[in-house]
Amino acid sequence: MTQKNESQDIKREQVGKQEKISFLGELSGSMGDLGTFLPYVLGAISVAKLNPASIFTGFGLFYIFCGWFYKIPMAVQPMKVASAAVLIHNLSPGEIAAAGLIVALVLLVLGITGLIDCIGRITPPEVISGIQVGLGLSLATLGVKMIGKDPLLGWTILVLMLPLLKSRRFPAAIMAILVGTVLNFMMHPGLSLPSISLGIHLPSLVLPQAADFNRGFFMAALPQLPLTLANAVLVTTAVSHDIYGTRAARVKDRNLCLTMGCANLLSAPFGGYMMCHGSGGVAAHYRFGGRTKYTMYIIGFLLLAVGVLLGSDGAKVFALIPDAALGCLLFYSGIDLALAARRTGERENFFVILAVATLSLAVNPAVAFVVGFILAKGIEKKWFHI
Repeated sequence: MTQKNESQDIKREQVGKQEKISFLGELSGSMGDLGTFLPYVLGAISVAKLNPASIFTGFGLFYIFCGWFYKIPMAVQPMKVASAAVLIHNLSPGEIAAAGLIVALVLLVLGITGLIDCIGRITPPEVISGIQVGLGLSLATLGVKMIGKDPLLGWTILVLMLPLLKSRRFPAAIMAILVGTVLNFMMHPGLSLPSISLGIHLPSLVLPQAADFNRGFFMAALPQLPLTLANAVLVTTAVSHDIYGTRAARVKDRNLCLTMGCANLLSAPFGGYMMCHGSGGVAAHYRFGGRTKYTMYIIGFLLLAVGVLLGSDGAKVFALIPDAALGCLLFYSGIDLALAARRTGERENFFVILAVATLSLAVNPAVAFVVGFILAKGIEKKWFHI
């Protein structure tokens, strides 16, 4: 590590010690990643007829565990590529459980053997930064598309959030969710509140059959793994240490593989959904005020209560939050994530970052990773001159 990077770490740690922690900030930070969480989860519940109690309970428990283990606002997200497969190819609950088990076993092998540490050591930092920038811009773009579903509401919330991005008295994420939902009802008088009832709802047992592993592997697990290794492991480690410095001591490539692997291995047979970490989520929790493990406890216990006490009614409650408001959260957290490129001063490194980010957006992060790796090593070995 260079002297400049060391001084930046010391400065971040000093700022962190001086920064006041507030309940509203932690509450706002806990909502910061709902823009990623809700669209995928609610879509999967609707299309695949999954048990909401299983999904919300699984995510809630994983959030709580991550708060205890990592001690920082560590993201817990639905696996995005696998979620797209669920929505497009109409995977069954058994196939989803099979995909979760396959991903879990691969991650556990990578973590237990230490192979993921080897991958992390040989991967050039600029390739990780490029994927980070590409993912950030991808999230911001998706946010704009979600805002476009209800432009008047979405752009209004986006503008109202701007002066509140660093507010402690009325954090931006709380404003986006509460004001966005109220405005949605005011602008669409036909909307009505769903009827809900309290009860005890337990996860359902889902044991995949042998045939489920075929589609589960090829449709969901196989295309998901490259993104998980790039975004949920390598980039998440980099972003966490960049934001939290030594407070992120437990955030290591191996630990991320092990926690994701164990979570999916335990939740899949009980109807849980495929879960991962994510650099965008780490940036989102921080951007909207999350600073401590209590950010994870707030959202974790909320999801756990929704799953156990409301079950399917919980999905109806979350569906009241308009996509346009969730898109605003995605936009600002995506921009934050993409700002990684500002720290590089070398022309060659900046070239690799932009090339990887472009390929990540235009093709996918897996292809961007491979091409960026070859490009960065070629420049290092003087095979290419930029």
